[in-house]
Amino acid sequence: MHSARDRLEYEPWLAELEQIADRLKLSQEARSCASELFLMDVPDEDRSKQAVLAASIYAGALIAGEGCTQGAVADAADVSRLAIQTRWKDRLEAAGLEPPRW
Repeated sequence: MHSARDRLEYEPWLAELEQIADRLKLSQEARSCASELFLMDVPDEDRSKQAVLAASIYAGALIAGEGCTQGAVADAADVSRLAIQTRWKDRLEAAGLEPPRW
């Protein structure tokens, strides 16, 4: 869990996460997982935040068992699929989870 201060500081990014999740029709469980993954290690540089946000959404959808492709998340988040592909496993590992090995 993260502090209220973290949530307040990154509120614009969490609002963006909700908008992307709406476009993808993700469940509350996927949104919650994505928020936690994003907040656990927010990059300092603003230009990296959108890609990390998208990777967190993809990873959160995986955790929740929702079939969401990297391409669909990339389109909804307006990032490249490569931006997600290079970051999502790190999000899971940082949370202490083992990424799938497909």
